[in-house]
Amino acid sequence: MPYVNIRITREGATREQKERLIHGATQLLVDVLGKNPATTVVVIDEVDTDNWGIGGECVTELRARESG
Repeated sequence: MPYVNIRITREGATREQKERLIHGATQLLVDVLGKNPATTVVVIDEVDTDNWGIGGECVTELRARESG
């Protein structure tokens, strides 16, 4: 049973976008590894930008600097 965990920042991904991620990840495993889609699990974790860091900086601060 394949298990895929996708982590994204919580910045407003729509339900449709998440459904597309789930479908796409499942289809990739079917196409590349021949896995059964009925037993493929995809989980999307949305992480607050205060809890996500890149290059030693909080994403909230990076985004604020980029937009300001």
